[in-house]
Parts: sequence; C-alpha cells; structure tokens
Amino acid sequence: MSDDTYAGVVYDLDGTLVDLAVNWRAVERGLERILDDVGVDPAPLDAWELLDAAEDAGVGDAAEALISEHEVDGAERAIRLPHADDVPDAERVAVCSLNCERACRVALANEELLDHVRAVVGRDSLPGRERKPHPAPLLRAVESLDLPPEDVVFVGDADRDAETARRAGTGFRYV
Repeated sequence: MSDDTYAGVVYDLDGTLVDLAVNWRAVERGLERILDDVGVDPAPLDAWELLDAAEDAGVGDAAEALISEHEVDGAERAIRLPHADDVPDAERVAVCSLNCERACRVALANEELLDHVRAVVGRDSLPGRERKPHPAPLLRAVESLDLPPEDVVFVGDADRDAETARRAGTGFRYV
C-alpha cells in the first residue's frame, strides 16, 4: 500500500488479495438443507443470512463447518490478485476477513503472504456473531498492530468492508 498517511494496513482477503474458488451456490444449498432438517424455511436468504438463521435454530456449528469446508477447499485453489503484490513485508500489516481463519491462512500461505502479516482474523476468530460489518474483527486486527484505529487503513473490495471500517474508526480504501 503506497498510502503514507497511515502507519498500518489491514487487508480483506477474498476479492482483495485472492479470489477464493468457492461455489457459494453449493454452500447455500447445503445451508438450506441444514435449516430444512430442523424445520426452518431458508428462502430467500443469502449465505450469511442462512448462517444467522442456522445459529438462531441451534445448528450454527453444522452450518459453520459446512461453510468452512467449502472455504478451505476454495483457498487451496485461490487465484492471486494483483493487489497481493503490494502487500508490504512489514510488522504493521494484518488481514481481516469474513472467511474462516483457516481458509485465510491456507490462501495466504499458498501465495507466500502469511509471513507478511502480523495477524489473521477470520469470521470464526471471535465468538458469536461478531463478524463483518461488526467492527470487532477489524479492531482485533488493528489491536495486533499496536496502533490506534485512526492510524490504520482497511483495504477491501466491498461495501461491507467500508461499513466495517467506518464502524471501527479506521480509514478505508477500495481495491
């Protein structure tokens, strides 16, 4: 990142540094089956709303396991994006993703980026529903950099990332 106005940078993963090869429609179908098995009508919800519904129905662990399995598989086949070449090898760099932490680590390791980041915070790194756009995951990543939020920029590819940065008090840049 060439923005010198920030002392640290936190990157989103999927769509920012790599493209995970996840078949999200297959994930949604699997989540719909989990919900259907416990009598919850899953339609019309996206994957993250389905995860919320599964947690509400008491089958969140099964839903999380299904999503994570697909993400880790997709991380093994991830495609490096051009912005990954800009990741500095510095101690003031972290990753904060809506993907599970294990998938993040697999993708970063496969692209030889894991040693470039101080912390990796995924969807499952914090308890409960504290996942983006909730500010807690980004704040955890910022905390690992030993910097205040206003001295960190969050680089992402989605409106959810921009909202997360706003809520956490960091700067934000779209890829």
